[in-house]
Amino acid sequence: MSAFFEVEHLSIAFGGLKALQDVSFAVQPGEVFAVIGPNGAGKTTLFNCISGLYRPDQGAIRFEGRPIQHLRPDRIARLGIARTFQNIELFANMRA
Repeated sequence: MSAFFEVEHLSIAFGGLKALQDVSFAVQPGEVFAVIGPNGAGKTTLFNCISGLYRPDQGAIRFEGRPIQHLRPDRIARLGIARTFQNIELFANMRA
């Protein structure tokens, strides 16, 4: 049985900087999965690859068994896969 969502041997480099190297994981339906790591570990780059903003140099990203790593971001979003951006000030009128 294949995974619901799978990243396999994903790699991407920017010049001489290897942002991701051989990243693999699989997520099954109903499973909670987290990506953690220090600043500069490649978390944002991973999500940019998954959402189609970046094209990986190597590896595969599969959703429901179908490869999506070469799809445009709008096509990936139509599958229900999207990312959000960090926003420190969520409520302009809220005081701490």
